[in-house]
Amino acid sequence: MATAKKTEDAFAMTFDPSKFVGSFREFAEKGALQSKEAYAKMKTAAEEATKTVEATFENAQSGSVELGLKAIDALRTNAETSLSHMEALLGVKSVSELVELQTTFIRKQAELAVQQAKTMQEATRKVAENVAKPGKEAAEKAMSSFKGA
Repeated sequence: MATAKKTEDAFAMTFDPSKFVGSFREFAEKGALQSKEAYAKMKTAAEEATKTVEATFENAQSGSVELGLKAIDALRTNAETSLSHMEALLGVKSVSELVELQTTFIRKQAELAVQQAKTMQEATRKVAENVAKPGKEAAEKAMSSFKGA
Protein backbone atom coordinates (compact mmCIF):
# COMPACT_ATOMS: atom_id res chain seq x y z
CA MET A 1 0.00 0.00 0.00
CA ALA A 2 2.88 2.31 0.67
CA THR A 3 4.18 1.80 -2.86
CA ALA A 4 0.75 2.57 -4.33
CA LYS A 5 0.66 5.88 -2.49
CA LYS A 6 4.16 6.78 -3.69
CA THR A 7 3.10 6.03 -7.27
CA GLU A 8 0.01 8.25 -6.91
CA ASP A 9 2.10 11.05 -5.49
CA ALA A 10 4.62 10.75 -8.32
CA PHE A 11 1.90 11.09 -10.97
CA ALA A 12 0.16 13.90 -9.13
CA MET A 13 3.34 15.93 -8.92
CA THR A 14 4.52 15.54 -12.53
CA PHE A 15 1.28 16.41 -14.36
CA ASP A 16 -0.04 19.92 -13.78
CA PRO A 17 -3.02 20.61 -16.12
CA SER A 18 -2.75 24.38 -15.72
CA LYS A 19 0.81 24.35 -17.07
CA PHE A 20 -0.29 22.14 -19.95
CA VAL A 21 -3.13 24.53 -20.91
CA GLY A 22 -0.76 27.50 -20.81
CA SER A 23 1.80 25.71 -22.99
CA PHE A 24 -0.88 24.64 -25.44
CA ARG A 25 -2.26 28.20 -25.66
CA GLU A 26 1.24 29.58 -26.27
CA PHE A 27 1.83 26.94 -28.97
CA ALA A 28 -1.51 27.75 -30.65
CA GLU A 29 -0.86 31.51 -30.57
CA LYS A 30 2.61 31.03 -32.02
CA GLY A 31 1.18 28.82 -34.78
CA ALA A 32 -1.52 31.37 -35.59
CA LEU A 33 1.07 34.16 -35.78
CA GLN A 34 3.28 32.11 -38.09
CA SER A 35 0.27 31.30 -40.28
CA LYS A 36 -0.63 34.99 -40.54
CA GLU A 37 2.94 35.87 -41.49
CA ALA A 38 3.06 33.09 -44.09
CA TYR A 39 -0.29 34.24 -45.52
CA ALA A 40 0.93 37.84 -45.75
CA LYS A 41 4.06 36.71 -47.59
CA MET A 42 2.04 34.54 -49.97
CA LYS A 43 -0.41 37.37 -50.61
CA THR A 44 2.42 39.79 -51.38
CA ALA A 45 4.09 37.27 -53.67
CA ALA A 46 0.81 36.63 -55.51
CA GLU A 47 0.19 40.37 -55.94
CA GLU A 48 3.71 40.89 -57.29
CA ALA A 49 3.33 37.94 -59.67
CA THR A 50 0.04 39.37 -60.92
CA LYS A 51 1.65 42.75 -61.54
CA THR A 52 4.50 41.06 -63.40
CA VAL A 53 2.11 39.11 -65.63
CA GLU A 54 0.01 42.22 -66.32
CA ALA A 55 3.08 44.26 -67.23
CA THR A 56 4.32 41.48 -69.50
CA PHE A 57 0.99 41.29 -71.34
CA GLU A 58 0.78 45.07 -71.67
CA ASN A 59 4.30 45.20 -73.11
CA ALA A 60 3.53 42.32 -75.47
CA GLN A 61 0.36 43.99 -76.66
CA SER A 62 1.94 47.40 -77.25
CA GLY A 63 4.93 45.72 -78.90
CA SER A 64 2.77 43.74 -81.30
CA VAL A 65 0.91 46.92 -82.21
CA GLU A 66 4.24 48.67 -82.85
CA LEU A 67 5.47 45.79 -85.02
CA GLY A 68 2.17 45.73 -86.91
CA LEU A 69 2.40 49.45 -87.63
CA LYS A 70 5.98 49.06 -88.87
CA ALA A 71 4.91 46.20 -91.14
CA ILE A 72 2.02 48.27 -92.52
CA ASP A 73 4.39 51.17 -93.11
CA ALA A 74 6.78 48.88 -95.00
CA LEU A 75 3.92 47.50 -97.11
CA ARG A 76 2.67 51.02 -97.87
CA THR A 77 6.16 52.15 -98.88
CA ASN A 78 6.62 49.09 -101.12
CA ALA A 79 3.20 49.59 -102.72
CA GLU A 80 3.88 53.28 -103.41
CA THR A 81 7.30 52.49 -104.84
CA SER A 82 5.85 49.76 -107.07
CA LEU A 83 3.07 52.03 -108.33
CA SER A 84 5.56 54.79 -109.09
CA HIS A 85 7.68 52.27 -110.96
CA MET A 86 4.66 51.09 -112.97
CA GLU A 87 3.88 54.69 -113.93
CA ALA A 88 7.49 55.21 -115.00
CA LEU A 89 7.36 52.02 -117.08
CA LEU A 90 4.34 53.38 -118.97
CA GLY A 91 6.48 56.26 -120.21
CA VAL A 92 9.38 54.10 -121.49
CA LYS A 93 10.37 54.84 -125.12
CA SER A 94 13.18 52.32 -125.63
CA VAL A 95 14.43 48.94 -124.47
CA SER A 96 17.58 50.46 -123.00
CA GLU A 97 15.46 52.90 -120.97
CA LEU A 98 13.34 49.94 -119.77
CA VAL A 99 16.43 47.99 -118.71
CA GLU A 100 17.91 51.01 -116.91
CA LEU A 101 14.62 51.78 -115.16
CA GLN A 102 14.13 48.16 -114.13
CA THR A 103 17.72 47.82 -112.88
CA THR A 104 17.44 51.00 -110.82
CA PHE A 105 14.11 49.85 -109.38
CA ILE A 106 15.47 46.44 -108.37
CA ARG A 107 18.55 48.01 -106.75
CA LYS A 108 16.41 50.50 -104.80
CA GLN A 109 14.00 47.74 -103.75
CA ALA A 110 16.91 45.62 -102.49
CA GLU A 111 18.28 48.56 -100.48
CA LEU A 112 14.81 49.29 -99.14
CA ALA A 113 14.30 45.64 -98.16
CA VAL A 114 17.59 45.63 -96.24
CA GLN A 115 16.65 48.88 -94.49
CA GLN A 116 13.17 47.56 -93.62
CA ALA A 117 14.63 44.30 -92.32
CA LYS A 118 17.02 46.22 -90.06
CA THR A 119 14.17 48.39 -88.81
CA MET A 120 11.97 45.37 -88.07
CA GLN A 121 14.87 43.53 -86.42
CA GLU A 122 15.59 46.48 -84.12
CA ALA A 123 11.90 46.93 -83.29
CA THR A 124 11.55 43.20 -82.58
CA ARG A 125 14.60 43.29 -80.31
CA LYS A 126 13.16 46.24 -78.36
CA VAL A 127 9.76 44.54 -78.04
CA ALA A 128 11.39 41.34 -76.81
CA GLU A 129 13.39 43.29 -74.22
CA ASN A 130 10.28 45.14 -73.05
CA VAL A 131 8.26 41.92 -72.82
CA ALA A 132 11.00 40.17 -70.85
CA LYS A 133 11.76 43.17 -68.60
CA PRO A 134 9.04 42.64 -65.92
CA GLY A 135 9.89 38.95 -65.57
CA LYS A 136 13.61 39.71 -65.41
CA GLU A 137 13.08 42.36 -62.73
CA ALA A 138 10.86 40.01 -60.71
CA ALA A 139 13.46 37.23 -60.96
CA GLU A 140 16.24 39.59 -59.87
CA LYS A 141 14.13 40.77 -56.93
CA ALA A 142 13.39 37.19 -55.92
CA MET A 143 17.06 36.22 -56.15
CA SER A 144 18.10 39.22 -54.06
CA SER A 145 15.52 38.32 -51.41
CA PHE A 146 16.92 34.77 -51.28
CA LYS A 147 20.45 36.14 -50.90
CA GLY A 148 19.29 38.48 -48.13
CA ALA A 149 17.46 35.73 -46.24
